[in-house]
Amino acid sequence: MGENKVKITVRNNGPFRIEGTNFEICDAAGNVFNVNGRTAVSLCRCGASKKHPFCDGAHGECKFQSEVQAFELPPK
Repeated sequence: MGENKVKITVRNNGPFRIEGTNFEICDAAGNVFNVNGRTAVSLCRCGASKKHPFCDGAHGECKFQSEVQAFELPPK
């Protein structure tokens, strides 16, 4: 993975995993979440996390299911 490249992985039955050295996550007002130097964080997909937008593992308790395979989007 290149120095400025950010990788987002959609984990089966789990969160979005963001990895990289140069990313920021903002709320709707543009305020930046302080991730305290982390180079990887997980974002909730199930809606059950008590730490939104971050994953707290609640997908296991609520039995969230979503398996995704990569595909090509149609041209713009």
